[in-house]
Amino acid sequence: MTTLVIDASIAIKWVVEEEGTPDALALKGRARLAAPDLLVPECANILWKKVQRKELSKEEALLAASLLARSDIELFPMRAMLEPASRLAIELDHPAYDCVYLVLAAANGWRLVTADERLLRKLRQAKPARSMPDVVSLSEAAATLG
Repeated sequence: MTTLVIDASIAIKWVVEEEGTPDALALKGRARLAAPDLLVPECANILWKKVQRKELSKEEALLAASLLARSDIELFPMRAMLEPASRLAIELDHPAYDCVYLVLAAANGWRLVTADERLLRKLRQAKPARSMPDVVSLSEAAATLG
């Protein structure tokens, strides 16, 4: 079975209806899903922001958090990714937390799936010196697995 690294932009769509939710749900069960354990606080932060913006009630956010906590994503500790993610962040001039997902995918020869258009644009423009994993948009991944 194919392993895909997913980021918080994908996981959150499983529990909050937004653009791309059907494609994100289509990934479940069709691939083994992996992420750095950074996914946990990133999803919590997204849910908090949605409550602050009045997009979700407190109860809806807590239910979403509970559902995400039980999702079938293999989480990997980040400590070993600190230096390579820092190096890549500096090289790409892009936030290190996104680079942790790239490092996990590259280290294991896995594909990264993201709905983060800013990251996708950055990677398409950049010519990094180091080996990069295959990174695809959510719609591309859903089409490939569909």
